Amino acid sequence: MLIKKRKSWEISENEVTPKQHYLNRRSFIKGAGAIAGTSLFAACRPDRPVEPGSVAVPTSLPDPQGAAPTTGDEAAGLQPSVSQTTDELGAELTDLQDIISYNNFYEFSTDKGKVQPLSQNFVTSPWDVEVSGMVNNGGTFGLEDLLAEYDQEERIYRLRCVEAWSMVIPWVGFPLRKLLEKVEPTSDAKFVKFTTLDDPDQFPGQGGAFNFYDWPYVEGLRLDEAMNDLTLMGTGIYGEPLLPQNGAPLRLVVPWKYGFKSIKSIVKIELVDEMPVSFWMDANSREYGFYSNVNPNVPHPRWSQATERRIGQFGRIDTLMFNGYEEQVASLYQGMDLQENF
Repeated sequence: MLIKKRKSWEISENEVTPKQHYLNRRSFIKGAGAIAGTSLFAACRPDRPVEPGSVAVPTSLPDPQGAAPTTGDEAAGLQPSVSQTTDELGAELTDLQDIISYNNFYEFSTDKGKVQPLSQNFVTSPWDVEVSGMVNNGGTFGLEDLLAEYDQEERIYRLRCVEAWSMVIPWVGFPLRKLLEKVEPTSDAKFVKFTTLDDPDQFPGQGGAFNFYDWPYVEGLRLDEAMNDLTLMGTGIYGEPLLPQNGAPLRLVVPWKYGFKSIKSIVKIELVDEMPVSFWMDANSREYGFYSNVNPNVPHPRWSQATERRIGQFGRIDTLMFNGYEEQVASLYQGMDLQENF
C-alpha cells in the first residue's frame, strides 16, 4: 500500500527532475550543449502524502531473466509516474533518463557512462538482508517480506552530490526506523553500519584493476540519524522498482547528506557501539568524513560547495545548509563543530 503524507519539509512536484532527463542524461547533453558530466549517488525529499493508486508501488523486483527495462530512446516521452512534479521548494524533478543512464557506482565501473550497460545482468532476486549486532530481534529478511510488511511511501528528495551537482528525485520506499524498531536495538547500540554486496562475478569493479579499494562498500549513520523520519530505505524510483545502476533492489536514502552516504544494493545492516569506518573514509579520510552533511560553508579540499549545478538546468544555484532540510535535522548536531565533524 502506498501512503502519502504531507510534511513541513516535503518537496513540491514542480522541482522534481523530469523523467526524461532522469532516463537519459546523454540525450539531455545533446540538447543542452555544454553541461558538464553528472552522476547519481543519493536522493532528496521527504514524505509526501499520496492518494492510493496514484503511484505505482514496487511490490516485486525486476526479473533479471526477463525483458530489459525501458531505457534510452525507448523511454523518451514517458511521463513521470508520480503524484507531484516539484519538491516543496518548487524545484522540478530530474529527468528519469539522467538518473538511470549516468551513475556513480564503482562496483560496476569508475566510468559513469559504463555503469548502466555493465549492470544489466545484475541479479536482484532473490535478495536477503541480514540485520544483526546489538539488537534483540535480529535476523535475515527477504526483500519481498519487507515490501509486504511496510507501506511504501512516495518521497521527493533533493539529491546533492559531493561533486557539486544535484537532482530532485521521486523515490519509493519505507522509513529505516520501521525496520530498526522491528529488530529492537539494545541500549549499547550507537551506530548503524551498512554493507553492499561483495560479489566480483557480478561487480566487475570489485576485482581486477580496481581491487586496490577495500571492498565491500561500507557506510554508517549514528543511530539517531538512522531513526530520523527522513532516512529512507529506497525500493523504487519514479514509481517503479529500482534498476541495478541505481542501487537495486534496496538502498539507503539520506537527503541531508552528500550522495555517497546513500549506500546501494545493501545486504547487511549491523547495530554497533563504535563509529564505522566508511568506504570513502578508508580511501581518503582527508576529503571524506563520517558525517558528510551538505554544508555550503565547508569547501571540499578541491572545490567549493557553496553552489551546485542542478541537472537539466543552466547555471548554478546556491547550496542550502543540510540540503534544505535544516529544520528537520539541525538539532541532531547541536553543539557540534560542523567543520571539524565534516
